[in-house]
Amino acid sequence: MAAPKVLISDKLSDAAVQIFKDRGIEVDFRPDLGKDKEALAAVIGDYDGLAIRSATKVTEKLLENAKKLKVIGRAGIGVDNVDREAASKRGVIVMNTPFGNMITTAEHAIAMMFAVARQLPEASASTHAGKWEKSKFMGVELTGKTLGVIGAGNIGGIVCNRALGLKMKVIAYDPFMSQEKADKMGVEKVELDDLLKRADFITLHVPLTEQTRNILSREALEKTKKGVRIINCARGGLVDEQALADLLKSGHVAGAALDVFAVEPATENVLFGLPNVVCTPHLGASTTEAQENVALQVAEQMSNYLLDGAVENALNLPSMTAEEAKVMGPWVKLAEYLGSFVGQMTDEPIKAINVTYDGTVSKMNLKALDCAVIAGIMKRANPDVNMVSAPVIAKERGIQISTTTQDKSGVFDGYIKVTVVTDIRERAVAGTCFSDGKPRFIQIKGINVDAEVGQHMLYTTNKDVPGIIGKLGTLLGDNKVNVANFTLGRSAEGGEAIAIAYLDAPAAPEVVKELEGTGLFQQVKPLEFNVA
Repeated sequence: MAAPKVLISDKLSDAAVQIFKDRGIEVDFRPDLGKDKEALAAVIGDYDGLAIRSATKVTEKLLENAKKLKVIGRAGIGVDNVDREAASKRGVIVMNTPFGNMITTAEHAIAMMFAVARQLPEASASTHAGKWEKSKFMGVELTGKTLGVIGAGNIGGIVCNRALGLKMKVIAYDPFMSQEKADKMGVEKVELDDLLKRADFITLHVPLTEQTRNILSREALEKTKKGVRIINCARGGLVDEQALADLLKSGHVAGAALDVFAVEPATENVLFGLPNVVCTPHLGASTTEAQENVALQVAEQMSNYLLDGAVENALNLPSMTAEEAKVMGPWVKLAEYLGSFVGQMTDEPIKAINVTYDGTVSKMNLKALDCAVIAGIMKRANPDVNMVSAPVIAKERGIQISTTTQDKSGVFDGYIKVTVVTDIRERAVAGTCFSDGKPRFIQIKGINVDAEVGQHMLYTTNKDVPGIIGKLGTLLGDNKVNVANFTLGRSAEGGEAIAIAYLDAPAAPEVVKELEGTGLFQQVKPLEFNVA
């Protein structure tokens, strides 16, 4: 098998390039290619992976040429330059490195808070100009002040910790933070309106989403305490810049420090030139350590995925460590086989997919297994879907996905059961992984079986009466169809029976038609599985 091939189209460290090489991945380091979208589009179809920073723009148009692309790795946290929806639809994983620049960005926020509190840029410029305006630059202390942190996740949490070390009182608004976590961090969990009214300094540490866009709107800013100082080192668009400029001019807001802006590069802005505003050109992650860290991390993450199937810090697929991938590999394959089985068996539109995880498998990474089930089902309609694109397609079609977990309830240590619901019927199949790592079907339509997964399978149902299997074998033999093995099952004596024939080659349509024409079988269905 050919080695995976990765393109680096932005500037990354030599050490990151070497990681790819050391892992046996072919790598092309072309750090200026990201600036030339036409040249990039001309070559992107040759690569399995694309490593970028912020200069490369991964658009839907570019992805149309990326026929082989499996993963995009962004060295840094922001992925505004990647069309994630288009990537997901094409089955391309988008991963970032959210932890490599956490400390750097948090430290920049703290530095900006000091700068605006003590008017350091203005005082420095004045002194450089030969002035000695000691009385002009009267600042405020941070000690004893209340810091309002909007977003207490990875970076916000570090800011909270540093602020507590400065003897500030820290209040935090974060809908996803539990009271237990707040107590552990030593911060007071509050609602946004309460934070706005009480904080002497407000710092933002949330991503830009439809929910957070203009979270500091004019209305919100007008609710703030008079004399408040605003710090934003997260994302442009979180603050209404015109409203902030107006309130700075009126004196309601005493100062602001911004590293990010709604439009970047920011060559002009309503906040520029105001005496009580500190601005930096998106330097949050700009330290030697951070740049090296994110470059090394993205190289390791992409290598782990391309070589071992490990998914780390993906934005459009549940993460799965290399260790998890080793343990879960057979179960992921089983989940896809189960989905493929019911997908091939179902001709009418699917309304819902229900997945039950029993026993040991219920403690695994269920989101990844869900994606595998959905991918197996959706491949019937679109063979090109994968674990990334399938959930997107299912959502677009309005298919409801639900999961259930339960403790061990039978003879197997763990199993997965997949049920699809249509307007006409429900169809279910269950499977497990034995100690040999091979997936097995253990129940079809409520009938217990022990069926390995074969590349070419012929599934039939009939009433349990003598002679059916013999006639099935004879008819297949007469048509020169070689049967490698049979698996049988029945609900009860004289009830519904199942037969699965393992064939050396796919059953031809005319053979299926002849079997159906005998009147002996309620259903005849050729099944194909990718068992390579």
